[in-house]
Amino acid sequence: MSHTGNLFVITAPSGAGKTSLVKALVEQINDLTASISHTTRPRRPAEIEGIAYHFIDTPEFEAMASDNDFLEHALVYGNHYGTSKKWVEDQLAHGQDVVLEIDWQGAVSIQELVPSGITVFILPPSIQALADRLGTRQQDTEQVIQDRLASAEADISRYVHFDYMVVNADFQSALNELRAIVTSERLRRPRAEKKNAKLLAGLLKID
Repeated sequence: MSHTGNLFVITAPSGAGKTSLVKALVEQINDLTASISHTTRPRRPAEIEGIAYHFIDTPEFEAMASDNDFLEHALVYGNHYGTSKKWVEDQLAHGQDVVLEIDWQGAVSIQELVPSGITVFILPPSIQALADRLGTRQQDTEQVIQDRLASAEADISRYVHFDYMVVNADFQSALNELRAIVTSERLRRPRAEKKNAKLLAGLLKID
């Protein structure tokens, strides 16, 4: 995929706090936008269509997958999740940095399709903290919580495939580290050359 924007891929086991961190990151950093995934998961009471997710039914999701409309998609805990291919490509082509908040399966798919993507794995400070967060948010049934905890170790072991690792023991500290990752990636020479092309031309007297 040819693009000028940076693609940030952030994943974590359920309950590690990636949704809150990504929301705060996008609010605090200019020219960074979050992709809204499509999902067949039922909408929770506090969730708004088009802001939390694009909520669609299974036949529509399968039709989109068949038409290659997704950059990546995966079945997670019985529900389908997918990232719009066209939306991401359009944003990146216009120089917009994009952050994807997806599970590790989707992240692995993205790494194969977009090798230049920057991947971040968020870890909880402990399994107990993960269990506490899953219970406190009151969004899932007890069975779903137990299923998520049962797969947590396998999910966490995937961190070795990511570029960066952030431990969310303290929200503000974790957020600061994510901001530092975005800033450092924006300062890499290829990106900085494009941004400062006019300045470089003047400094080096390039016609």
